[in-house]
Amino acid sequence: MLYSLARPLLFSLAPERAHELTLSLLKSSYNMGMIRQNVAAKPVTCMGIEFPNPVGLAAGLDKNGAYIDALAAQGFGFIEIGTITPLPQAGNPHPRLFRLPKAKAIINRMGFNNDGVDQLVENVKAAKFKGVLGINIGKNAVTSVEKAVDDYLICLEKVYNYASYVTVNISSPNTKNLRSLQSGDALTELLETLKKRQLELAQQYQHYVPLVLKVAPDLEAEDIQFIAQQLLKFKIDGLIVTNTTLSREGVEGLEHAEETGGLSGAPVFEKSTACLAAFSKLLQGQIALIGVGGILSGADAVAKKQAGASLVQVYSGLIYTGPKLVKACVDAF
Repeated sequence: MLYSLARPLLFSLAPERAHELTLSLLKSSYNMGMIRQNVAAKPVTCMGIEFPNPVGLAAGLDKNGAYIDALAAQGFGFIEIGTITPLPQAGNPHPRLFRLPKAKAIINRMGFNNDGVDQLVENVKAAKFKGVLGINIGKNAVTSVEKAVDDYLICLEKVYNYASYVTVNISSPNTKNLRSLQSGDALTELLETLKKRQLELAQQYQHYVPLVLKVAPDLEAEDIQFIAQQLLKFKIDGLIVTNTTLSREGVEGLEHAEETGGLSGAPVFEKSTACLAAFSKLLQGQIALIGVGGILSGADAVAKKQAGASLVQVYSGLIYTGPKLVKACVDAF
Protein backbone atom coordinates (compact mmCIF):
# COMPACT_ATOMS: atom_id res chain seq x y z
CA MET A 1 0.00 0.00 0.00
CA LEU A 2 2.71 2.46 1.04
CA TYR A 3 4.80 1.62 -2.00
CA SER A 4 1.87 2.21 -4.37
CA LEU A 5 1.54 5.69 -2.88
CA ALA A 6 5.26 6.41 -3.04
CA ARG A 7 5.87 5.06 -6.54
CA PRO A 8 4.67 8.14 -8.49
CA LEU A 9 7.11 10.29 -6.52
CA LEU A 10 9.94 7.84 -7.01
CA PHE A 11 9.21 7.56 -10.73
CA SER A 12 9.40 11.35 -11.00
CA LEU A 13 13.08 11.13 -10.01
CA ALA A 14 15.99 9.91 -12.12
CA PRO A 15 16.06 6.10 -11.80
CA GLU A 16 19.41 5.85 -10.04
CA ARG A 17 18.49 8.64 -7.64
CA ALA A 18 15.19 6.91 -6.87
CA HIS A 19 17.07 3.66 -6.29
CA GLU A 20 19.43 5.29 -3.80
CA LEU A 21 16.63 7.17 -2.03
CA THR A 22 14.47 4.05 -1.69
CA LEU A 23 17.29 2.06 -0.11
CA SER A 24 18.20 4.92 2.21
CA LEU A 25 14.61 5.35 3.40
CA LEU A 26 14.20 1.60 3.80
CA LYS A 27 17.32 1.37 5.95
CA SER A 28 16.28 4.37 8.08
CA SER A 29 12.81 2.92 8.60
CA TYR A 30 14.27 -0.43 9.60
CA ASN A 31 16.74 1.15 12.02
CA MET A 32 13.90 3.12 13.66
CA GLY A 33 11.92 -0.06 14.19
CA MET A 34 9.25 0.83 11.66
CA ILE A 35 9.83 -2.39 9.69
CA ARG A 36 9.57 -5.74 11.38
CA GLN A 37 11.10 -8.97 10.15
CA ASN A 38 8.36 -10.73 8.20
CA VAL A 39 9.54 -13.83 6.36
CA ALA A 40 6.80 -16.06 4.98
CA ALA A 41 7.49 -19.70 5.80
CA LYS A 42 7.62 -22.20 2.98
CA PRO A 43 10.90 -24.08 3.57
CA VAL A 44 12.91 -25.43 0.66
CA THR A 45 16.15 -27.42 0.86
CA CYS A 46 18.44 -26.70 -2.07
CA MET A 47 22.22 -27.11 -2.54
CA GLY A 48 22.28 -28.50 0.99
CA ILE A 49 20.91 -25.21 2.35
CA GLU A 50 17.62 -24.77 4.18
CA PHE A 51 15.85 -21.76 2.66
CA PRO A 52 12.97 -20.28 4.73
CA ASN A 53 11.09 -19.81 1.48
CA PRO A 54 12.00 -20.09 -2.23
CA VAL A 55 11.82 -16.38 -3.17
CA GLY A 56 15.04 -14.41 -3.12
CA LEU A 57 16.35 -10.97 -3.98
CA ALA A 58 18.50 -10.99 -7.12
CA ALA A 59 21.95 -9.42 -7.14
CA GLY A 60 22.24 -5.81 -8.25
CA LEU A 61 19.87 -4.08 -5.88
CA ASP A 62 22.34 -4.08 -2.97
CA LYS A 63 25.73 -4.18 -4.63
CA ASN A 64 27.79 -3.58 -1.50
CA GLY A 65 25.75 -5.40 1.12
CA ALA A 66 24.93 -2.12 2.83
CA TYR A 67 21.18 -2.77 3.21
CA ILE A 68 21.05 -6.47 4.06
CA ASP A 69 18.99 -6.25 7.27
CA ALA A 70 16.37 -3.87 5.86
CA LEU A 71 15.96 -5.89 2.66
CA ALA A 72 15.75 -9.19 4.52
CA ALA A 73 12.79 -7.82 6.48
CA GLN A 74 10.77 -7.63 3.24
CA GLY A 75 9.99 -11.34 3.40
CA PHE A 76 12.70 -12.84 1.19
CA GLY A 77 13.83 -16.40 1.78
CA PHE A 78 17.33 -15.37 0.76
CA ILE A 79 19.28 -12.29 -0.25
CA GLU A 80 21.96 -12.06 -2.94
CA ILE A 81 24.32 -9.09 -2.83
CA GLY A 82 26.87 -7.83 -5.38
CA THR A 83 28.10 -7.99 -8.04
CA ILE A 84 31.36 -7.27 -6.24
CA THR A 85 34.85 -6.93 -7.73
CA PRO A 86 38.32 -7.09 -6.13
CA LEU A 87 38.89 -3.34 -6.42
CA PRO A 88 36.35 -0.54 -6.05
CA GLN A 89 35.15 0.88 -9.35
CA ALA A 90 32.81 3.66 -10.38
CA GLY A 91 31.09 1.78 -13.19
CA ASN A 92 29.94 3.35 -16.42
CA PRO A 93 29.17 7.06 -16.91
CA HIS A 94 25.75 8.48 -16.00
CA PRO A 95 22.99 8.16 -17.06
CA ARG A 96 23.14 4.38 -16.97
CA LEU A 97 19.73 3.27 -15.70
CA PHE A 98 16.46 3.73 -17.61
CA ARG A 99 12.81 2.87 -16.94
CA LEU A 100 10.42 1.72 -19.65
CA PRO A 101 7.15 1.82 -17.68
CA LYS A 102 4.85 0.88 -20.56
CA ALA A 103 6.69 -2.45 -20.83
CA LYS A 104 7.39 -2.82 -17.08
CA ALA A 105 11.04 -2.99 -18.03
CA ILE A 106 14.41 -1.54 -17.09
CA ILE A 107 17.60 -1.06 -19.10
CA ASN A 108 20.85 -0.75 -17.20
CA ARG A 109 24.50 -0.37 -18.11
CA MET A 110 25.78 0.12 -14.57
CA GLY A 111 29.09 -1.68 -15.16
CA PHE A 112 29.67 -3.39 -11.79
CA ASN A 113 29.85 -0.14 -9.82
CA ASN A 114 30.80 -1.14 -6.27
CA ASP A 115 33.02 -0.32 -3.29
CA GLY A 116 35.23 -3.40 -3.63
CA VAL A 117 35.19 -6.79 -1.98
CA ASP A 118 36.87 -5.71 1.25
CA GLN A 119 34.14 -3.16 1.97
CA LEU A 120 31.43 -5.69 1.17
CA VAL A 121 32.93 -8.13 3.67
CA GLU A 122 32.94 -5.43 6.35
CA ASN A 123 29.28 -4.67 5.60
CA VAL A 124 28.34 -8.35 5.84
CA LYS A 125 30.17 -8.66 9.16
CA ALA A 126 28.26 -5.64 10.50
CA ALA A 127 24.84 -6.97 9.45
CA LYS A 128 22.61 -8.76 11.96
CA PHE A 129 21.11 -11.01 9.28
CA LYS A 130 21.65 -14.72 9.93
CA GLY A 131 19.65 -16.06 6.97
CA VAL A 132 20.74 -17.32 3.57
CA LEU A 133 23.12 -14.86 1.92
CA GLY A 134 24.44 -15.24 -1.61
CA ILE A 135 27.42 -13.16 -2.70
CA ASN A 136 27.77 -12.43 -6.41
CA ILE A 137 31.33 -11.96 -7.72
CA GLY A 138 32.75 -10.50 -10.92
CA LYS A 139 35.88 -9.02 -12.46
CA ASN A 140 37.15 -5.46 -12.58
CA ALA A 141 36.80 -3.60 -15.86
CA VAL A 142 40.57 -3.00 -15.95
CA THR A 143 41.29 -6.72 -15.74
CA SER A 144 41.63 -8.35 -19.14
CA VAL A 145 39.26 -11.21 -19.87
CA GLU A 146 42.32 -13.47 -20.22
CA LYS A 147 43.11 -12.82 -16.55
CA ALA A 148 39.51 -12.77 -15.34
CA VAL A 149 39.94 -15.97 -13.34
CA ASP A 150 42.39 -14.15 -11.05
CA ASP A 151 39.72 -11.62 -10.06
CA TYR A 152 37.14 -14.34 -9.43
CA LEU A 153 39.64 -16.22 -7.25
CA ILE A 154 40.37 -13.11 -5.17
CA CYS A 155 36.67 -12.54 -4.56
CA LEU A 156 35.92 -16.19 -3.87
CA GLU A 157 38.66 -16.40 -1.28
CA LYS A 158 37.60 -13.19 0.49
CA VAL A 159 33.85 -13.86 0.64
CA TYR A 160 33.89 -17.63 1.11
CA ASN A 161 33.56 -17.65 4.88
CA TYR A 162 30.75 -15.05 4.86
CA ALA A 163 28.50 -16.46 2.14
CA SER A 164 25.83 -19.15 2.15
CA TYR A 165 26.63 -19.58 -1.56
CA VAL A 166 28.80 -17.72 -4.08
CA THR A 167 27.55 -16.74 -7.54
CA VAL A 168 30.00 -16.39 -10.42
CA ASN A 169 28.65 -13.68 -12.71
CA ILE A 170 29.94 -14.11 -16.27
CA SER A 171 26.80 -12.83 -17.96
CA SER A 172 26.54 -9.09 -17.44
CA PRO A 173 26.49 -7.34 -20.83
CA ASN A 174 28.01 -4.19 -19.34
CA THR A 175 31.62 -5.31 -18.79
CA LYS A 176 33.57 -5.63 -22.02
CA ASN A 177 34.02 -9.23 -23.22
CA LEU A 178 32.66 -10.69 -19.97
CA ARG A 179 30.15 -12.89 -21.77
CA SER A 180 32.96 -14.56 -23.72
CA LEU A 181 33.62 -16.48 -20.49
CA GLN A 182 30.40 -18.43 -21.13
CA SER A 183 31.97 -20.52 -23.89
CA GLY A 184 34.92 -22.64 -24.94
CA ASP A 185 38.19 -23.03 -23.09
CA ALA A 186 37.55 -19.84 -21.11
CA LEU A 187 34.55 -21.38 -19.34
CA THR A 188 36.33 -24.69 -18.80
CA GLU A 189 39.37 -23.01 -17.24
CA LEU A 190 37.22 -20.75 -15.06
CA LEU A 191 35.03 -23.52 -13.67
CA GLU A 192 37.91 -25.95 -13.18
CA THR A 193 39.99 -23.35 -11.32
CA LEU A 194 37.16 -22.09 -9.13
CA LYS A 195 35.95 -25.60 -8.28
CA LYS A 196 39.42 -26.62 -7.20
CA ARG A 197 39.74 -23.54 -4.99
CA GLN A 198 36.24 -24.05 -3.58
CA LEU A 199 37.17 -27.53 -2.38
CA GLU A 200 40.41 -26.24 -0.86
CA LEU A 201 38.51 -23.52 0.98
CA ALA A 202 35.94 -26.04 2.19
CA GLN A 203 38.74 -28.04 3.76
CA GLN A 204 40.38 -24.92 5.18
CA TYR A 205 37.20 -23.64 6.84
CA GLN A 206 35.62 -27.06 7.45
CA HIS A 207 32.50 -25.70 5.76
CA TYR A 208 31.24 -26.27 2.22
CA VAL A 209 29.88 -23.18 0.41
CA PRO A 210 28.05 -23.95 -2.87
CA LEU A 211 29.28 -22.42 -6.11
CA VAL A 212 26.66 -21.07 -8.53
CA LEU A 213 27.01 -19.82 -12.11
CA LYS A 214 24.87 -17.01 -13.56
CA VAL A 215 24.25 -17.03 -17.31
CA ALA A 216 22.68 -14.80 -19.94
CA PRO A 217 19.39 -15.45 -21.75
CA ASP A 218 21.05 -14.71 -25.09
CA LEU A 219 22.38 -18.22 -25.59
CA GLU A 220 22.05 -20.51 -28.59
CA ALA A 221 21.10 -24.17 -28.14
CA GLU A 222 24.71 -25.29 -28.58
CA ASP A 223 25.84 -22.78 -25.93
CA ILE A 224 23.30 -24.13 -23.46
CA GLN A 225 24.41 -27.70 -24.15
CA PHE A 226 28.09 -26.85 -23.67
CA ILE A 227 27.49 -24.94 -20.45
CA ALA A 228 25.37 -27.80 -19.08
CA GLN A 229 28.14 -30.29 -19.87
CA GLN A 230 30.73 -28.15 -18.08
CA LEU A 231 28.49 -27.67 -15.04
CA LEU A 232 28.10 -31.42 -14.71
CA LYS A 233 31.78 -32.11 -15.40
CA PHE A 234 32.98 -29.83 -12.62
CA LYS A 235 30.08 -30.51 -10.24
CA ILE A 236 29.00 -26.89 -9.95
CA ASP A 237 26.25 -26.66 -7.35
CA GLY A 238 23.75 -24.32 -8.97
CA LEU A 239 22.82 -22.23 -11.99
CA ILE A 240 21.00 -18.89 -12.06
CA VAL A 241 18.97 -18.48 -15.25
CA THR A 242 19.13 -15.63 -16.34
CA ASN A 243 20.78 -12.25 -16.36
CA THR A 244 19.53 -9.35 -18.52
CA THR A 245 19.13 -9.56 -22.30
CA LEU A 246 20.61 -7.58 -25.18
CA SER A 247 17.42 -8.17 -27.15
CA ARG A 248 14.93 -5.33 -27.50
CA GLU A 249 11.98 -7.54 -28.37
CA GLY A 250 8.89 -6.24 -26.63
CA VAL A 251 10.12 -2.68 -26.16
CA GLU A 252 10.51 -1.56 -29.78
CA GLY A 253 9.66 2.09 -30.26
CA LEU A 254 9.47 2.95 -26.57
CA GLU A 255 11.42 5.80 -25.06
CA HIS A 256 14.91 4.62 -24.00
CA ALA A 257 14.51 1.32 -25.87
CA GLU A 258 17.63 2.03 -27.94
CA GLU A 259 19.85 2.70 -24.94
CA THR A 260 22.73 0.24 -24.65
CA GLY A 261 22.75 -2.16 -21.73
CA GLY A 262 20.84 -5.12 -20.41
CA LEU A 263 17.06 -5.25 -20.56
CA SER A 264 15.19 -6.70 -17.57
CA GLY A 265 11.59 -6.89 -16.43
CA ALA A 266 8.51 -8.27 -18.18
CA PRO A 267 10.00 -8.43 -21.73
CA VAL A 268 12.71 -10.89 -20.68
CA PHE A 269 10.29 -13.34 -19.02
CA GLU A 270 9.63 -15.67 -21.96
CA LYS A 271 13.24 -15.69 -23.14
CA SER A 272 14.68 -16.41 -19.70
CA THR A 273 12.03 -19.03 -18.91
CA ALA A 274 12.70 -20.86 -22.19
CA CYS A 275 16.40 -20.84 -21.35
CA LEU A 276 15.62 -22.22 -17.90
CA ALA A 277 13.52 -25.04 -19.37
CA ALA A 278 16.30 -25.92 -21.81
CA PHE A 279 18.86 -26.20 -19.00
CA SER A 280 16.43 -28.19 -16.89
CA LYS A 281 15.95 -30.73 -19.65
CA LEU A 282 19.70 -31.22 -20.00
CA LEU A 283 20.63 -31.19 -16.32
CA GLN A 284 17.85 -33.53 -15.18
CA GLY A 285 17.79 -32.31 -11.60
CA GLN A 286 21.51 -32.89 -11.04
CA ILE A 287 22.20 -29.19 -10.51
CA ALA A 288 19.98 -26.72 -8.65
CA LEU A 289 18.29 -24.13 -10.86
CA ILE A 290 17.34 -20.62 -9.75
CA GLY A 291 14.88 -18.86 -12.06
CA VAL A 292 15.07 -15.10 -12.50
CA GLY A 293 13.92 -12.72 -15.20
CA GLY A 294 10.61 -10.92 -15.61
CA ILE A 295 8.80 -12.16 -12.50
CA LEU A 296 6.00 -9.67 -11.80
CA SER A 297 3.42 -11.97 -10.22
CA GLY A 298 2.92 -15.19 -8.34
CA ALA A 299 1.93 -16.87 -11.60
CA ASP A 300 5.28 -15.88 -13.11
CA ALA A 301 7.09 -17.52 -10.19
CA VAL A 302 5.05 -20.69 -10.70
CA ALA A 303 5.99 -20.70 -14.39
CA LYS A 304 9.67 -20.65 -13.40
CA LYS A 305 9.04 -23.56 -11.04
CA GLN A 306 7.31 -25.50 -13.81
CA ALA A 307 10.30 -24.81 -16.06
CA GLY A 308 12.59 -26.46 -13.51
CA ALA A 309 13.50 -23.86 -10.88
CA SER A 310 13.77 -24.85 -7.23
CA LEU A 311 14.17 -21.20 -6.24
CA VAL A 312 13.35 -17.86 -7.87
CA GLN A 313 14.69 -14.32 -7.59
CA VAL A 314 13.11 -10.94 -8.22
CA TYR A 315 14.46 -7.45 -8.85
CA SER A 316 12.84 -5.40 -11.63
CA GLY A 317 9.41 -6.67 -10.59
CA LEU A 318 9.92 -5.02 -7.21
CA ILE A 319 10.37 -1.65 -8.92
CA TYR A 320 6.97 -1.92 -10.60
CA THR A 321 5.01 -3.99 -8.07
CA GLY A 322 6.64 -3.27 -4.72
CA PRO A 323 7.40 -5.58 -1.77
CA LYS A 324 3.98 -7.26 -1.97
CA LEU A 325 5.45 -9.21 -4.90
CA VAL A 326 7.54 -11.28 -2.49
CA LYS A 327 4.57 -12.66 -0.57
CA ALA A 328 2.59 -13.18 -3.78
CA CYS A 329 5.39 -15.34 -5.16
CA VAL A 330 5.84 -17.29 -1.93
CA ASP A 331 2.12 -17.97 -1.66
CA ALA A 332 1.86 -19.10 -5.28
CA PHE A 333 5.01 -21.24 -5.24
